[in-house]
Amino acid sequence: MNPKVKTSRRQNIRYRIRRKISGAAQNPRLSVFRSNTDIYVQLIDDANGQTLASASSKDKAIASQKITKIEKSKLVGETIAKKAAELGITKITFDRGGYLYHGRVKSVADGAREGGLQF
Repeated sequence: MNPKVKTSRRQNIRYRIRRKISGAAQNPRLSVFRSNTDIYVQLIDDANGQTLASASSKDKAIASQKITKIEKSKLVGETIAKKAAELGITKITFDRGGYLYHGRVKSVADGAREGGLQF
């Protein structure tokens, strides 16, 4: 598949998702970005336009481990759940960012659920 077509298709899916969901201070949006090598997540308060917390597979504690990308993604989910708990956040809205809910994206969600977040 042509890379330009693939990225524009994901962008259109992303816009369609964002029309339906948004985050607030008590119920922020958990946004996921997946690159070929790493995965990044943010808790975003869309009402104020602020990022409340973030985590990625580039964090020193996660990057130093020799595990698969799916296992790292699960650790990223658990890390963001810990940071959310410190902020007093228990409920979130999950934004898969136009990616399929499969593999690393699903692993982040599973890790966040195990960490105590409710979707």
